[in-house]
Amino acid sequence: MQDSIVRLKFNETQILQMQCTNICKLNYPAKSGRYNTPKLALGFIPVILHFRSRRHHQEKFFLKVCGIVVICLLLGSCTTLIDWNFKGKLDPSQGNIMIAELKETVTVRRDAYGIPFVEAKNMEDMAMAVGYVHASDRLAQMIGMKLISEGRLAEMAGPAVLNLDIYMRTMNLKGAAETLYKNVNAENLQLLEFYSKGVNAYLDQHKDKLPPGLALAGYKPEAWKPIDSVKIFALVNFGLSFNLHEEIAALNIAQVIGAEKTAWLLPIYPDEPIAFDEATKLKGVDLNKAAGSVAGIAELQPLLSSVGLGGTAASNNWAISKERTKNGASILCNDMHLPLSMPSMWNMMHIRCGSYDVAGMSIAGAPIVVAGYNGHIAWGMTMVMADNQDLFLEQLKEVNGKLHYLYKGEWLPVTEHKEVFNIKGKSPITMTFYDTVHGPLINEALKQEPIHVAQPKSIDLPYGVALSRTVPTADDDSMNAFFQLSSAGSVDEAIPIMKRIRAIPLNMVFADKNNIAWQVIGNYPVRAKGRGLMPSPGWTGEYDWTGLLDTNVLPHLKNPSAGFIGTANHRTVPKDYPYILSSSWYWPERAERIVQMASATDKHTTKTSMDMQLDTYSLFVPKLKEVILKGTLAADIMKEISSWKDEKKAAAAHLALTMLQDFNGDMKADSKEAALVGAFLNCATKNIFLDELGPVDSKVWKSFLIVNNESYNATCDHLLVRGDESPFWDDINTPEKETKAQIIARSLADAVAFLESTSGNDPGKWKWGAMHTYTWETDTSQMAPHLGFIERTALKSLWSYFNRGPYPASGDIFTLNVSNYMMGKDFNTWLIPSMRMIVDFSQEEPMLAVNSSGQSDNPSSPHYDDGIKAWRDGKYIPFPFKDAAVKDQYQDVMQLNPSAIRQ
Repeated sequence: MQDSIVRLKFNETQILQMQCTNICKLNYPAKSGRYNTPKLALGFIPVILHFRSRRHHQEKFFLKVCGIVVICLLLGSCTTLIDWNFKGKLDPSQGNIMIAELKETVTVRRDAYGIPFVEAKNMEDMAMAVGYVHASDRLAQMIGMKLISEGRLAEMAGPAVLNLDIYMRTMNLKGAAETLYKNVNAENLQLLEFYSKGVNAYLDQHKDKLPPGLALAGYKPEAWKPIDSVKIFALVNFGLSFNLHEEIAALNIAQVIGAEKTAWLLPIYPDEPIAFDEATKLKGVDLNKAAGSVAGIAELQPLLSSVGLGGTAASNNWAISKERTKNGASILCNDMHLPLSMPSMWNMMHIRCGSYDVAGMSIAGAPIVVAGYNGHIAWGMTMVMADNQDLFLEQLKEVNGKLHYLYKGEWLPVTEHKEVFNIKGKSPITMTFYDTVHGPLINEALKQEPIHVAQPKSIDLPYGVALSRTVPTADDDSMNAFFQLSSAGSVDEAIPIMKRIRAIPLNMVFADKNNIAWQVIGNYPVRAKGRGLMPSPGWTGEYDWTGLLDTNVLPHLKNPSAGFIGTANHRTVPKDYPYILSSSWYWPERAERIVQMASATDKHTTKTSMDMQLDTYSLFVPKLKEVILKGTLAADIMKEISSWKDEKKAAAAHLALTMLQDFNGDMKADSKEAALVGAFLNCATKNIFLDELGPVDSKVWKSFLIVNNESYNATCDHLLVRGDESPFWDDINTPEKETKAQIIARSLADAVAFLESTSGNDPGKWKWGAMHTYTWETDTSQMAPHLGFIERTALKSLWSYFNRGPYPASGDIFTLNVSNYMMGKDFNTWLIPSMRMIVDFSQEEPMLAVNSSGQSDNPSSPHYDDGIKAWRDGKYIPFPFKDAAVKDQYQDVMQLNPSAIRQ
């Protein structure tokens, strides 16, 4: 959940700006982020697409646009007027609002960052108020998430997102939500119902003043229903599943270099062997045919990523026992890593109703705090990196006009159902969807033009691609457990609650004043054979799933003798653990750094916890130094450099070695050595793999960048672990066979040459933060290259209005203060700690937290970007629980009152 929430936001100005593009000329920096940067939003795209699909607006709107153009001419810039226009649309933070169905008055306080404190006298009013507040802050986001989960986004955004709708209908999140919803108990169902009433109260009051994106898209939101909150929960769960994209990428790579060689590019962990068995299962499979079968899915990847379904995220959490703290009470820390976005997806909130008192990170659309503190316990989460998706290749043919698939020697008919798609500006279409015993055929839903029914036309069909993924079981109690977790009074009370959360695969770390604990939760498949790292042939049945792991065998820990617990998406189980939780663990260095810093003192405080979260020391650097500067390989590297006749090249390599020798591993923004390490990893990635997988714009190289940057990767594995036995330690463009030492030596020289070409010849002026930066961009800005000329031009003109940055970035993939970049592509940061939270139970007010941007998604709001500086400066915001501190912290007061009739 922490690692993938879909955000949806719009802004009227993108329409207006299209009318004054030639007037407003602002700078538009190059697109930052990774090739398929997973974003947690769809953003302003529906407004832009609305402009394209509806050229004839109402006369009133036309006159408004003309008026704005004239004023822009007078002002010389549209941005000032747009900012003024949106300031006028902001809801007040003080005053009184009538809501008919409230029983009693609810107080909504806001602090200097716009963070709300909601206090009600009964649970029904509390839920209604939270719904109202969520809608007032994030209505467009909520509606977008709902439509995405239902596969109905084209109803608002038009045909450009139809393939996304087809994909989501294939995944059937609606069915998953219905399973979860039917298990919600009466008490929690009532909360969902009153939450919906709060959302709908806001909708009723804003029928003629909806948020700009919804209004200009011409979309009238339906009334919010209780199950809609569960749909968002199901969408969040689905967004955490990412192995699908890795398997598709692996298939694309294997098509070019073969399955066995591809296995070298999919290392599991530094101490584990290459999984050649995964390649063996593809022997006899026509890889060209198989890769062609997933072409439509691969092409959909950028759109999936833009709405947060790319499946990539991370996070840190740890808990320090009272024995290792200065003040004799536990400390819990959590920072959830998500793609860098504007705004952040988190909606921070404090909710109080009698003894129910909880603060933390909420999801707009559901009355649940997913990570936080309730006065008794604190809890945070990280991704397990669970492999709960497998692709199965299916042999298909038609029998008497009906599609069949081969399974265990028999040709079985697919099950099928039809879905109707309503598309803005187009006539409805009907499509047929197919399922095998392994799950839905996802390529059948995507391979043809959207206006056609996806149905095979001949016997000589490509492979079908069926997706097996974990879905809620009939007795799944996850929703009730999440509700109950916020009320848990101790670690012992929380443990059985945690175990009931099966719908989301997470590392839950939690604590009370005297105890700390860790519990892995979620559903994990048991496979008859294989580990699901590559697609499996479905016709034999030998790689089928046979069930789910029992909750009792999932890893857990309470009050360990070490005095701390920490997870960082690393392999949290021994390599001989008898069950497969993942084949896509993250790099181990962040987890190792948690151990190192947690073990360094038995006097931990809030300050040492902050130091850990803000730490930029990379433990990969000393490992790299050990390999390159010591031992046999180091001698071979020096021998190679000494053999070069190019003195400048040799001098560059020697400079790189000297700088590396002097480097302490702190990836600070102003460090020249950090810049060298980053440049070296980039050059090494290309020098090791690009000759086989290039050119850089090829499908196979782009696929490699996916698998090389979503988990422990081939670059690091080859540098630190694999020797000349790997076929990639060779440049296939030369007649001789190169060695590891030769390619590393070349990469050292290339790194210096790169820095000289980009930062000048004086190493003293090289800075990691000059090449490695943060840029807070809206999802639409990141999608700009895929949009039309008019839309791109408008976005360029308004770039500085919507986006912030660039700013120098410290850290990298390996640091606790993570700042992931696309190794082998560029240095633009795409993954950051989207929030930070510390709960020190020894303090009078234990909880501190910070968001990575502002609370608002309106660029004209003072709370759109005020959190960025606090986040960059390492500042934390208090979440007080004591009445006097609450009143001091939250000084803007809004009263939500029952209607005069009810009074």
